[in-house]
Order: sequence, then C-alpha cells, then structure tokens
Amino acid sequence: MSCELGSDARDLLSIIAFFPQGVNENSLDWLFATLSNRTNIFDKLSTLSLTYRSDGFIVMLAPLRDYLCPKDPGSSPLLCTIKKHYFRRLSVFIDPDQPGFEEAQWIISEDVNAEHLLDVFTTIDINSREVWDTCACFIQHLYWYKNRLVVLGLKIEGLPDHHPSKPECLFQLSRLFDCGNNAESKRLRLHTLKLWRERGDVIQVAQALRGICVVNQVLGLYEEGIQQAREALGIAEQLGSILGQAMRLEQLAWSLHGDGQLDAAEEAASRAIDLLLGKREQFVVCKCHRILGKICYSRGETEEAINHFETALRIASPFNWHDQLSQNNYELADLFFKEGRVDEAHTSIKRSKSHTTHDPYNLARAMQLQARFWYGQNKFEEAKSEALHAAEVFERLQAAKDLEDCRALLRRIEKKATAGELQETLLLPMRIHSPFSA
Repeated sequence: MSCELGSDARDLLSIIAFFPQGVNENSLDWLFATLSNRTNIFDKLSTLSLTYRSDGFIVMLAPLRDYLCPKDPGSSPLLCTIKKHYFRRLSVFIDPDQPGFEEAQWIISEDVNAEHLLDVFTTIDINSREVWDTCACFIQHLYWYKNRLVVLGLKIEGLPDHHPSKPECLFQLSRLFDCGNNAESKRLRLHTLKLWRERGDVIQVAQALRGICVVNQVLGLYEEGIQQAREALGIAEQLGSILGQAMRLEQLAWSLHGDGQLDAAEEAASRAIDLLLGKREQFVVCKCHRILGKICYSRGETEEAINHFETALRIASPFNWHDQLSQNNYELADLFFKEGRVDEAHTSIKRSKSHTTHDPYNLARAMQLQARFWYGQNKFEEAKSEALHAAEVFERLQAAKDLEDCRALLRRIEKKATAGELQETLLLPMRIHSPFSA
C-alpha cells in the first residue's frame, strides 16, 4: 500500500482511525493543508475499500480502526499538526453579535472529534496550559452552538486549584448547566469565585459575582443576588469603571425587581442609563430598558412598559442583537396576551422565535409561551404540538424546571381537551333526539 499510495497513506489512515467520527470531508483543506495530494489519496483509500463515506465523513470499519489507531497519539507528527489546527480554530473569540459567529458553526458537526482530541491530550499533557485553555474555548463553543454536557467535566474539577486554567475552565463548564441544573451551575461558579479571590484578581471576582447573581435570580434567591450585585458594583466603583458600574447596576436592578423592591430597582436601572448617557456602550442601556419595562408592568403601568420594551428593540435592531430582540419580543408577547391583545401577542411571539436560530433555550421558551396562547384560545391541538416541541428541547438541554413546567402545561391541555371531547359526546344524543335536529 505504501508503495502505491506513498508514505502519507498510513498516516492518513491513522488519523481517520483516531477520530470517533472519522474525518469531515469539508475539513480536508484545513486539516491536511501540508499534503498537496490529499484528495487523490483519500479517493484511492476509498477505492481500495479501506475507508468509506458516511454522512459527510470519511470513516472506516471498527476492526481496521482498532488496528490503525495510533497507540501513542503524542508521537504522531501528523496528529500533532492536526491538533494545532483544531486548537487554532477553537481559540477564536465568539460573540453572536460580532462577525465570525457563523463561521464557528463548524463545531456543530465536529464536536465529538474535538472533544475526543481534548480528552486524549488533557491526559497526555495534563500540565499544559495550552491544552486546558483550548478546553475552555471548546466548552464555550458548545455553549453557543450545541449546548450539552461534556466528558471533560470531571477532569476539569480534578485539576489542582493552583492550575492557571482551572478558573476559566470551571466558569465555562458552569455555563453548560445554566439552562438546566442551576444548583450545579452555582456550585461550579462559587468554586470559580473562590479561586479568583485567592489569586487577588478583582476584575474576575466581579465577573464571577455577576454569574452567581444571575443563577440566584433563577433560583429565586434574590436577597443573596442583591448582596453579590452590590459587592460587584463596589469593585467597579473602586476601579473607576463607568461601564462596569452600569453593568452591575443593571444586574442589581434585576435582583431588586425579583425581590419586589420596585422603586430601588427602577433607581438602579435608571442610574445605569444615566452613567452611559452619550457613550457608545448601548448594550447595557438596551438591557436596562427591558428591566424597566418589567418594573413598569409590575406596577400596572402597561403603556410605559410597552414603551421601554420597544425602546430596547429600537436599540438592538441596528446591531442585530438576537438575544435582546428575542427576549424583548417575548416580554411584549406575554404582556399583550395578558392584556387581551391577541393579534399583537402572536406577532411578537413570531418575532421572538425568528431571533433564536442559535438559541434553543429561548426558542423553547417562546414555543412554550405560544402553547399557552393556543391553550387560552382553546386551540388544543396547536397548543399540544407547540408544547411537545418545547418539552423536547428542554429535555435535550436538561432544563429540569422548564421541562417540569412544560409537562404541567401539557397535562392541563390534555385535561381540558378531553373534557371538551366528553362534553361533545354527552350532547350528541340530545342532538339526535331533538325534534329540531332535522
């Protein structure tokens, strides 16, 4: 085989054998950039039945994989080169509202390969900061594109606390639990906070406090969240960071609102907006208008609430901030439905869904809200279909509380639909025997 295909053939076969998914056909150019004859070799391997194509990947049968898989991955020059290519692609900055977000979607199809590569090299190079920093980047990719738990979690927690990459790895790991097991997310975030405190990094301490505050809001622990938001605000004030202060005030406003302290919440959000007056940092301003909308609606000030939500939408639209566009439309949909403005509610929920392409959790929330709308209008089949789709997403994301709420809604839909069918059945004989039935 080596004589016919050249010395590269065995190396390529070992790479295909190494990766659980095989090699993505669309990734050949960046994975094997140094091999000019790569396409011909792969075609020949297929012709010889050493490999075959399956769902866009070049793969091989298990017995051949077991034989050809490198026994010492760290000593394979080609695999080490491919590792560098993967690490380079994973190290890019990810922001759904910044250029380059679409390109990083490659992880959706290759997440299993990337995780296997990291699992192997975190074992081989356990003290390598590069490997663990890339591990954190990989988890960040999953958070945005394919939220799921990882086999790397136990390894991350097993790192010694003094390892330079452990706080960031723990933080990224905690985010994978945000839509599901919030108690686990909080545990990991508290550990992250402890590590940053020990290192004396006040900026990271403030960031960690913010994350714990958010989780506490979800858990309904508003008083604890208020304390964390105020501590983070104090750090921002000591550092003289205007943006930092505005961000912490916005977070404080959410916790105060959850605790029923509406005046204090309004004051915090308004102060944040004033701090950023005339500055280019509009993202926090956008978020502040959303919380002000919720505060106003809690007071029964419906039109003021609508104005704040619509202001947030006007700020977010030019920047295409999908998260804010989705959430503010969600708030408007909920408000409109409660106010009996059904057509406006359905329009807003459709708009909310349209901004959840990369956000399965918010999509599921929007579907669940849509199901509530249909249920309220006695459209039980539509409500059931929407709620079932939402439940599937929540289950996949392991969002236990949301899944429980969704299943409760499904039970109500089933009960009311069954009662309606029973009523029609009971009325049927009356219609048959009625003298006016003709």
